[in-house]
Amino acid sequence: MKIKNVILTKSYTGFYFDDQKAIKKDAKNSGFFYVGEPLTPGFNKVRVPGEAISVQLVLENGDVALGDCAAVQYSGAGGRDPLFLASDYIPFIEKHIKPHLIGEDVKIFKSLAEKYDRMTVEGKRLHTAIRYGITQALLSATAVSTKRTQAEVIRDEYNPTNKILTRVPIFAQSGDDRYNNVDKMILKEVDALPHALINNVKDKLGYNGELLIQYVLWLKNRILTHRASDSYMPTLHVDVYGTLGIAFHNDIERIVSYCKELEIAASPFKIRLEGPIDSGDREGTMVALRDIRARLDAEKINVEIVADEWCNTLEDIIYFADNKAGHVLQIKTPDLGGLNNIAEAILYCKSVGIGAYSGGTCNETNISAQATTNVAIACNADLCLAKPGMDVDSGYMIVNNEMERVIALSNSRK
Repeated sequence: MKIKNVILTKSYTGFYFDDQKAIKKDAKNSGFFYVGEPLTPGFNKVRVPGEAISVQLVLENGDVALGDCAAVQYSGAGGRDPLFLASDYIPFIEKHIKPHLIGEDVKIFKSLAEKYDRMTVEGKRLHTAIRYGITQALLSATAVSTKRTQAEVIRDEYNPTNKILTRVPIFAQSGDDRYNNVDKMILKEVDALPHALINNVKDKLGYNGELLIQYVLWLKNRILTHRASDSYMPTLHVDVYGTLGIAFHNDIERIVSYCKELEIAASPFKIRLEGPIDSGDREGTMVALRDIRARLDAEKINVEIVADEWCNTLEDIIYFADNKAGHVLQIKTPDLGGLNNIAEAILYCKSVGIGAYSGGTCNETNISAQATTNVAIACNADLCLAKPGMDVDSGYMIVNNEMERVIALSNSRK
């Protein structure tokens, strides 16, 4: 089955682009706005509306395949590609990519995905958001034309031993509303929660970490008070955006000691810390996470470290995994570009005994969330992000329902 036409439209995402550098430098909340000077190239304000480009591939028989080019909330930070605006990139795709897509046979996903993920224009690789959206559309096209779910396509081409598709634990994120949104997560018995967006030392972490300790105690007691049964034992997963490194001056001993305090505060629940330190470069961040994990393991402190910043590409993920730089690696799906890289990243992590978290960003769309959920199921990821948005309900609905539908349909064929 061949592609007959390619239709591109500007879309909005489930959240916003935020200038992380400006926020870390104390840009202030004012309602839903941030007040402060933007510091990352491309931003004219600290917070701007999230944009995507929807890609529709019209096949010979009239079927239509879908993909959305989307980028992370904190675009331009942590070594990522720059801000992704539809008006800049629709003409680029029309000129440089659409002519190649028309006439492509979509029977096999893997070879096509690798072709477009590795494509260069004037010697430069495509923006990760473009590679992300184009490969979503290609996966959709292969699935539609071969009458399989997207998960079955990925399973058959990348992980054929995974005969029975099973559920992946879901992680929900709260955004700044880290109290009311927790209640929603408890009601829906989300597997891992709440993210909490601890991205500012003064207002959210505390100069000695005291505010986060208080929050974890509140979180634990909230779950114990309101859970429907004692069997609900979610993992507490908090993203701290490198603020432990800032608060404790990158002192590994102090960070490890603080992790012990968090373990005690979280008990009886297991706790994960995402992004405890960010040195501002890949090598320094990898070494710090490697050393923190080694110390936690040696002292038998039951806190898991999750790598995020500077662990962006498939090559980064292999490097962090080989060095055990964290217990879990976030595979931040838009940052990897092609879905082929996401599948390979999950499978590589699992092959070397590192937790594989199929993540992403609140700043995606329903289409990209569904596509990456299919990849997570097919490759047996250890965790899957509920996305897009920060309201909990919409992202959890999209990911959970897609997961349940795909698993039920696929397994009905056995």
